[in-house]
Amino acid sequence: MVVVMNTAVKSNDWIGRSIDGRFPLLECLADTGAEAVFRTELGGTPAKRAVIRLIRADAGDSALRAEAWAAASKLSHPYLMRILYTGRCEIDAVKLLFAVTEFAEESLSEVIPDRPLTPDEAREMLVPILDALAYLHRNGMVHGHLTPSNILVVDNQLKLPVDNLAGATAKAKPLAELRVYDAPEAATGRLSPASDVWSLGITLVEALTQHAPVWDRSKTGEPVVPASVPQPFADMARGCLRVDAQKRLTLQALGAVLDPSRPVPVPAPQVEKARVIPISKPAAAPPRRPLPKARVAVVLGAVVVAAAIIGYVVAPSHKPPAPIASTATQPPAATAPAPQPQAPPAPAATGSTARGEVAERVSPDVSENAMRTIHGKVTVVVRVTVDRDGTVTSASFDSPGPSKYFASHALSAARNWKFKPAQVNGAAVSSVWILHFEFRREGADIKATEVTP
Repeated sequence: MVVVMNTAVKSNDWIGRSIDGRFPLLECLADTGAEAVFRTELGGTPAKRAVIRLIRADAGDSALRAEAWAAASKLSHPYLMRILYTGRCEIDAVKLLFAVTEFAEESLSEVIPDRPLTPDEAREMLVPILDALAYLHRNGMVHGHLTPSNILVVDNQLKLPVDNLAGATAKAKPLAELRVYDAPEAATGRLSPASDVWSLGITLVEALTQHAPVWDRSKTGEPVVPASVPQPFADMARGCLRVDAQKRLTLQALGAVLDPSRPVPVPAPQVEKARVIPISKPAAAPPRRPLPKARVAVVLGAVVVAAAIIGYVVAPSHKPPAPIASTATQPPAATAPAPQPQAPPAPAATGSTARGEVAERVSPDVSENAMRTIHGKVTVVVRVTVDRDGTVTSASFDSPGPSKYFASHALSAARNWKFKPAQVNGAAVSSVWILHFEFRREGADIKATEVTP
C-alpha cells in the first residue's frame, strides 16, 4: 500500500487533536508514510487505552483498505484483536480514514532480543496462534503478516492483529521489499493458508534462537533450521519452511505434532468470506474469556493451560465457553445506619472549564553513561493523577518502553511534577496528565498532555 501523509503536516503536530470528537491523539506510535498510528483512549470510567490508525482517504487503495477493515471488524475470536470502530475524519484539510483497535501492551519482538523462548513457552505461543490462523482460514482469509512484532499481548492474552489482513490474492511485492517472513509465493501475490504456515515457521525459529533462519530467496534451497532448535519444534519448522507450498504441513498436522496424542482431523470446509459492513458501523464485542495475569513471558510460560486450549487448533469451529452463573446470594436486609455527614461534592465537569498548566518540571536523573548507551531513542509514557492542589497523587506506566532503567527514572521524576490545577466553574478540580518522555543521547525531551477534565 502506498499512502503519503500530507508532507506539510507532521504527525507529531497532531498530538492533542481529537478524531471524530471522541478519540484524542495522545501519542504517535508510528508514522510510516503509509499510515500514522496513535495511542488514544475510549470514553468510560476508567478510560481504556486503544490504538487509532489513519490513512489518506484519497490514496489509490483506500477503498480496499476500508473494506478490509470492515470485514475484519466482523471477526470474533479470543486470539484476534478487535477492530472497535471505523470511520472518516479530516485534520487540517487532510481527509482520512481511521480504524480504532485494541491496545497491545507488548509484542514477542520485544522479548526475543533479551532471551529466546523456552520450549514450554514456545508451545504456549503456538496454541493460540494455530487456533487464530485456523479460524481465519476457515473464513477464507489469510493473515499475511505473521511476524514476532505481530504476536501481541492484549489484556494479558496473546492475540494477532487483523487491521491489515491479506486476501487470497495480493499485490506482488518487488524482491527488495520481501522479508524472510514472506513465503516464496509472495513475490507473485498468490497467497494461501500455506503462506501463513511459512511465516509461522520463520517466527518459531526466531523465537527459539533469537535469529530468523538463513535463507537465500534467489536459490532453490530451503531455510536452514539450526541444530539448536529442540524437538518437536525443529520438525515443525522444517515442515513449515518448504519452498513448495503444497508440501508444507497444514495447521491440523502442526497441531498433531505439538500434541501427538490427538489424531489429525479432516480439515474444516471453507465457509463464506466475512460480509463487508459499512465502514462507519462499530464492531460488536466478542465474548470475553478469563485472562491470565501476566505479560508476554508469563503468558507464554503457563504450561498448565496448554492441554485445555490445544483443542482449538483442530476443532472445526470455535465455541466460546458459556458464562458461569453467579451463585452469590443477597444478604438479609439490615436496618439502615444513621446518615453520616457528607463531604461537599466536587464541582461537576460542566460549564466553564479552564485547562491546567505545568507549574514545575522535574527531569529524570539519568547518568551520562546511561544516555550514551542509547541508539535512536527510548520512549516512556507515564500517566499521572493530579489533585486540586496541583500535586501528583499517583503515577503509572502507559508504556514503560524497552528499558527498566529509563522507565524507573521517568516514573520517579513524574511523581515530583507540580501543576496549576484545572478549573470548572471557577473551582479547582483534579485532572489526569500524560507525560511522554523521549530519551536520546543528547538528553531527555518531555511532552505533557492533559487528558481530563
